[in-house]
Amino acid sequence: MPIQPLFVGDPVLVVVDIQSDCMLPAGEYGIAHMGGWQERIPRAERLVAAARAAGVPIVFFQEMHRRSGVDFGRELDGAETAHCVEGDPGTELYPTLRPEDGEFHIVKRRYSGFIGTEFEIVLRGLGASTLVLIGGLTDVCVHYTFADAHQRDYYVRVVEDCVAGSSQARHDASLDAMEYLQAGARRTTDEIVEAFASLRKMEVAA
Repeated sequence: MPIQPLFVGDPVLVVVDIQSDCMLPAGEYGIAHMGGWQERIPRAERLVAAARAAGVPIVFFQEMHRRSGVDFGRELDGAETAHCVEGDPGTELYPTLRPEDGEFHIVKRRYSGFIGTEFEIVLRGLGASTLVLIGGLTDVCVHYTFADAHQRDYYVRVVEDCVAGSSQARHDASLDAMEYLQAGARRTTDEIVEAFASLRKMEVAA
């Protein structure tokens, strides 16, 4: 299968659930997660800064559930316990990774950013073709958002050194599954930052 260009048409950076809870031990978070968040936060900050400098739209997702639990659905049927509860400090977006004026903040109740949200309406309005995903969890919210975007015919890139899974094995398996759906989907922070910088240079030259 031929690998598509890094960006096809106009890109959007999608920051998936980088919330304050991500720095807590898994036992306090309610969801098991692999280590390395301390390394991924600076990468996410680099990507957000590069997108802003290039004028690339950014969508920030925040998973949040009502305290009553009415909107958890089947989410607690597996290994996860209650998490991302409305009003809890850890549910807030990470302090250095929050939307600025003109950027998009979407609260979601399900793993996929497309389920029960305005995400697709926003993407249509932006004329987006390529989605660049960062955040977590690789095997849960990132993977389901990727798959739903793929089935809606978006080009999707996952920044493999700026996502983290519920375990290393599930992280690796999900990255492999996403690459299976779109050849060339797996990219690095450096690649995306360089691509954003190229967009900025093209805009200045125009």
